[in-house]
Amino acid sequence: MKRLMILLVLFLLAVIPASCTDEDSSRMALKGAGYADIQFTGYEFFSCGERDQYHTGFTAKGPTGSRVRGVVCCGLLFKACTIRFE
Repeated sequence: MKRLMILLVLFLLAVIPASCTDEDSSRMALKGAGYADIQFTGYEFFSCGERDQYHTGFTAKGPTGSRVRGVVCCGLLFKACTIRFE
């Protein structure tokens, strides 16, 4: 029983972060702000606020031509996406 619980916890830790990214909304937010060559880096654990449901890491070419790294934080329903930089 103890092994089953450990396997369940490990499975949830592997699956839940992958489901907490929203590449479609993040791509729209980044393109709307003038970013290009967008590559997503996955879930970013501690980069967003408590009301943000999705934490999608990225690297992209900014409007000025320089490479940037950051995270797009999106919420549910009435919470829009915000772009944060590292």
